[in-house]
This record gives sequence, structure tokens and C-alpha cells, in this order.
Amino acid sequence: MNQVLTIVCKLNPTSSQVAMIEATLKAFADGCNYANSQVKPQITSKTTIQNLVYQNLRSMFGLSANLAVRACARVGANRKTAKQKGSRVQAFKPTSADYDARIFDFREKDWTASLTLIGGREHISINAGNYQRGKLSGKKPTSAQLCKHRDGEFYIHIQVKDEVVEPIKSNKVIGVDFGRRDIAVTSMGDKWDGKQITDKRDKFARVRASLQKKASKGTRSTRRRARQILQRLSGRERRYQTWLNHNISKLIVLSALANNAIIAIEDLTGIRERTNQLPRTKAERRRSNSWAFFQLRMFLSYKSLKYGVELIAVNPAYTSQTCAECLHIHPVKGKSYRSGKVFKCGHCGNHCDADENGSKMISIVGGSVNSLGGSRLFCSLSSQVLGLLALPRPSGLGLVYNGIESAQDLSDFSCH
Repeated sequence: MNQVLTIVCKLNPTSSQVAMIEATLKAFADGCNYANSQVKPQITSKTTIQNLVYQNLRSMFGLSANLAVRACARVGANRKTAKQKGSRVQAFKPTSADYDARIFDFREKDWTASLTLIGGREHISINAGNYQRGKLSGKKPTSAQLCKHRDGEFYIHIQVKDEVVEPIKSNKVIGVDFGRRDIAVTSMGDKWDGKQITDKRDKFARVRASLQKKASKGTRSTRRRARQILQRLSGRERRYQTWLNHNISKLIVLSALANNAIIAIEDLTGIRERTNQLPRTKAERRRSNSWAFFQLRMFLSYKSLKYGVELIAVNPAYTSQTCAECLHIHPVKGKSYRSGKVFKCGHCGNHCDADENGSKMISIVGGSVNSLGGSRLFCSLSSQVLGLLALPRPSGLGLVYNGIESAQDLSDFSCH
């Protein structure tokens, strides 16, 4: 099994090469926009798009054969993604172009990238650091992406295939609970407080609001200065969040590797759409929508492959309502409760941090789902609800009682 890594390297083009790169990116974007406008929106097949507009892309925009093919493939891929989200592709900007093995070559002997541009083939010098040199040494990549970043510099995103390590086979599971108050909490006791990133996001939001107000009102020099500062601050918050998630994910994976364990996380797909339907303040909505849990999951995924650690996603249903000590679920307030950071079980008296309890429950569910015999969690009902048949749901902790899917319909039952 192979893992594809994207290695980002800065290019050092000459002034003439800069003009050729700019022309190539513009022609590629114009070609994509032409194909998107001429082909019916419901067509997503790159082959069909290519059959309809290939000749025009070459004659009208001066694209080489393979750049024209890559433009058609870009339109088809973007349309498929937009279709999954229920939207349409609007426009393409001249910020990137796709390359394959026929129009791209990495030359390790002089650390240059050989690219087909508008006007001919060019060898462009690569400014590579130790990380890039280590990853690219001895490799023969066959695909890349030529990009112009926000800072105006040109970069080459090179895709490299790496052999992945055989995953660890273990019955030990480390549960990871994602959250906004604590970014991540593991069942091993590791915790990463989210207060710092929340404070930073709030600060950036206040600064942006102030600068945007000044950019629309005030003197001419004030508006220009405000726009300059906004441009300088652009992406700083995102880069800080990315750096933080990289560090957290690596520490979690290394902890699992050291303990010879697998990692279980919550499958939070769709949580943003569900929470946005709840009545909340503008600040709470902004904080929730800027929660980068999906990025953290993606970083955990590819780092787990790299180090040979198995990663599984479990159903998060009832993990915050279940006691990790006695597996008793109490959805009725007064018997067990979760108030902010505190979880208290009304069955066994367990009193602990709510996120730590959640991470331990994720570990228990992950171990049950990952076992050879499948999920071993089941419910035995008390005499108060005698006569209801408990059937374990295949995904683990979620339970069905004679068609009753919500545990709130039951007032007293215990899980084993």
C-alpha cells in the first residue's frame, strides 16, 4: 500500500520565467473557465469534457496537449466535488495548474523542476530545505501542481508515493475526544487546552472587524493602510491553527506507537451543520464554524499511516452521557449529568472531568468495534422497563429498543 505525500517547494524563477509562468497559469484558468461554460453542468466525466473542448483549448489558449487534458480533468474533478455539496462550479482563478509525468520532471542532480510552460520547456531552480531534500532524495515523482501563493511567490507541489508501514495489531486502544474547550483529550491522560486558540481567534476577529470598518470609512490614506494590514494578517490565524494541529496529531500518534496501541476517534461528520441549526449567539457560531476538528482528523489519518498506527472512527452517540466506569447511561438530568467540565454518574458515583470520561468511552467503544467478534456492548434492562428487548446497534454504543432509537425514552437501564 502506498501513501501519497505532497511536498511543497519554493521556486526561484528568473524574470523571463516569471512572465511565462504567469501566462501559463492565466491560460490554464481561462481554459478551465471555457470548458466549464461550454459543457453542460451535469457532465462530470473528464473524458467527455475532453472530447468536447480539447481542440478549442489548444487553439484558443495556446495550451500544450497535456495541459489541455489536465484542464479538462480539473473541471471534471471540481464538478464532482461541487455536486456532492449540492452546488455548481462558478469560476477558476489563475493560481494553479496541474502537471503529469509528460510535462513535469524533477531533476535531483541540479535541484530543478522541468516544466512545460506557454512558450516552451523551462528548468526552474528549486529552493529546498532539509525536509524537502530528505523526502525527494532518490524519488521519481510523476505529478505536481504549479501554484502561485498569496504572497505572490511561486511554488511547486510535488506528489511523492511512499510505502506505508504495516499497521500495529493490538487490543489496546487510545480514545481521543475532540472539543472546543479542550482541542483533544486522550484516554491516556494527555490534554491540549483550547483556550489559547480560542483567545487568538477572538482577537483576530476583533482586529479584522476594526480594520474592515476603517477600510470602508475614513480618509483615503486610512483606508489604504487598513487594507494593507488586512492583507498582511491574512492567513496568520489559519497557519497558527495548522501548526497546532500538526503538533497535537504527531504527539497522539507517537504516544500510540510507544504504547503499541491503536487510536479511536469520534466520527463528527455533519456536526457543524447540526449545531448551526441551534439558537446561538454570533460569537458562538463563529467559534463553532472555525473549529478545525476535520483538519486534526486528516492529520491523524496520514500520520497514522506513516508510523503504522491503526486509526478507527466510532459513532459518538452517547459517549458523553455514558459513565466510563460502570457503562451506565443516564440521559435524565438529576441521576447523571454533564455540567461544563464535570461528569457525575448517578449509578456508581463516578465524578470526573467530562472530556476524560468521553475519551475513555471512545476507547471502550473502539476496542469493542475493533475486536474480532465485533461489538460486545449490550444492555440489560432493569425491572422498570421489563419486556423491552435490547438490540445492539452494529456501530457500537448506539442502541435500539423495539424501534425506540433515543435513549431519552428510557429512564433506567445499564450497559455492560
